[in-house]
Amino acid sequence: MADFETKITMSADDDKKSEQPSIVVPMDDLDTVKSDSPHTVDELAQELATIRQSAKKIAIIGSRNLPITHQQMIETLTTALVMQGNTIITSGGSSGTNAAAIRGAMKANPDKLKVILPQTIGQQPSDVQNQLIGVPNIIEHADRAMMTLADASRVCNREIIDDCNQLICFLSHTSKTLHNAVQYAEEGHKVITVFYLD
Repeated sequence: MADFETKITMSADDDKKSEQPSIVVPMDDLDTVKSDSPHTVDELAQELATIRQSAKKIAIIGSRNLPITHQQMIETLTTALVMQGNTIITSGGSSGTNAAAIRGAMKANPDKLKVILPQTIGQQPSDVQNQLIGVPNIIEHADRAMMTLADASRVCNREIIDDCNQLICFLSHTSKTLHNAVQYAEEGHKVITVFYLD
């Protein structure tokens, strides 16, 4: 708590005492911004500018193992985001988060959907290939054809995050790959919304 001090001064015109209060505030109590602070003013300004953008590129990724009610929520959320003018970036998937995001975006405006695959369309299961029919903007990666799906998916998540302003992720506390993706987004100073499913 700051120390307060009152000074008594004598008036030159008369001998009356007058009180002139003054406050002494210790300078070491003031908050300072350290140069190694994780959030500099520039980073915070960038995040605020992203939030205020009327149309953003929003990545939606998450677990494949979702109950139908969660899938319906993701689908509805994605439809609403596209109707507001946002572009949705996700990956392929026959079920779960990515599939729900694709369905939601396709309902609202297929041109506002970008699907980045971990490998090629031909390497996807037939139900994923069927779901991608009509999607106008699909990015394939033949260069990852020899990678395991898990490794290709990790690289794919990073590519999706690099391309977005904001990340929405649906995951459980045990989802190591998705936790790594969220951490990567934090390092890239993306706006992040995480929904835990457990």
